[in-house]
Amino acid sequence: MTAAVLLSYQQRWVKDHAPVKIIEKSRRIGLSYAEAADAVLHASAEAGANVYYISYDKEMTAGFINDCATWARAFDAGAGEIGESVMPDPRNPDRDILIYRINFASGHSIQTFSSNPRNLRSKGRPGERLIIDEAAFVDDIEELLKAAMAMTMWGGSVHIISTHNGEENPFNMLINDVRAGRYDYSLHRVTLDDALRDGLYRRICEVTKREWSPEAEAEWREALIRRYRPNEDEELFCVPRYGGGAYLPRALVEACMREAPVVRFEGSRSFNMAPEPVRRAEMDDWIGDVLRPLFALFDARRRHAFGMDFARSGDMSCIAPMEIGETLGRRAPCLVEMHNVPHKQQEQVLFALVDALPRLHAGAIDAGGNGSYIAESAADRYGSIIEQVKFTETWYRENMPKYKAAFEDRLIEIPRHDDVLEDHRAIRLVRGVPRVPEGKTDKKGQRHGDSAIALALAYAASQQDVMPIEYRGIPRDPDARDPLRPDHADDVRAGRFRAGAW
Repeated sequence: MTAAVLLSYQQRWVKDHAPVKIIEKSRRIGLSYAEAADAVLHASAEAGANVYYISYDKEMTAGFINDCATWARAFDAGAGEIGESVMPDPRNPDRDILIYRINFASGHSIQTFSSNPRNLRSKGRPGERLIIDEAAFVDDIEELLKAAMAMTMWGGSVHIISTHNGEENPFNMLINDVRAGRYDYSLHRVTLDDALRDGLYRRICEVTKREWSPEAEAEWREALIRRYRPNEDEELFCVPRYGGGAYLPRALVEACMREAPVVRFEGSRSFNMAPEPVRRAEMDDWIGDVLRPLFALFDARRRHAFGMDFARSGDMSCIAPMEIGETLGRRAPCLVEMHNVPHKQQEQVLFALVDALPRLHAGAIDAGGNGSYIAESAADRYGSIIEQVKFTETWYRENMPKYKAAFEDRLIEIPRHDDVLEDHRAIRLVRGVPRVPEGKTDKKGQRHGDSAIALALAYAASQQDVMPIEYRGIPRDPDARDPLRPDHADDVRAGRFRAGAW
């Protein structure tokens, strides 16, 4: 029945019964409309199953469920009215998720909800189908796909539909992996010109009661391209824009990477269970053997700032010292990472490193959740130059563009390391604000953009307008000499006099 009303590219998509199928497409060619027709046929059939629809936008989910209702009436599919319900958002207890549902006489239903991967954990009964629409724009497509693939174990299917959103977007990377043969998924591609060849403009003329002609179609095509400029290649012709997925493209980050050490301490189970004095002694050994040799990398002539992204066990804690150069360039001489390390020992490492930073300018520490302890402790030790950061959209909006500009202007150097690169590539535009989306950003499930956040914090700290305080201490001993006076400095260095305590 759908063959009479669907265009050829829509029919090809509907007839493809692969367990996982993907389509990269032009905007507004009616793919979701065709998907709605197929969803109704699947859910209304006795041999069918439930259909779940996900997109990034409430209006899209509402539009899809309304299309389904239209098809259900056209097919006389034994459907009930559209129902609405709410469920708590696991990511935000102050917000609810709206769910649309159509129930069918078959006992199956079509449901639409948000793109939170947790929503899929209980799904995956035999034959069930998941539709991810505009997949390139959902907040965490990688985690979503990870959860979605479980639906194929019992004969279900996953349909992934989207226009492009940048060359380094996970949607485009998935397509490249399919083309490279890494996955046996079915892949479709429909550009504006493909759709026009299959009769898209003719159908538009039928619906809008206009007369079709080759000249009118050519004029309509050119007018559409002009409206989409300068993004017509991505929006209409399936050519992903360079750098549009990752906020910091690979080439931009790699150009600012230099050889520099990245050292790590992994907290073992026995280490975490040991009494604090034992942990402190073991950490002192690590600081002496591994951390202290890095202090030679600090230029005593330069001001220094630092940033710390805190994590207790799930992700990495990362401390990023940052040198402020003579020409105001920034350089991270090293990175220090800790995984599964107790608060007191993280404090121990932080203090050892920051005490060694020459001409300490300022610091910024992640003070969200458990990080508040470390941030408060550092503020007690170093004073008001420590910013205790609780991440908000405002913080990201104000600071991430400045951090990106440092890369664009080649005014920053960071350690050359694959994890550091991947952390930076994990930053995405979420609702127009550059940030690290929720969920892990590495295949091992141990990182959440940690070094990128630590370095962004360090960069923000380095830009703080901190007034230096200059003073000269009064010697406690009348025999002590002032090492700041040129005529006394040689005597102090030679040990002929003690320097006063400051």
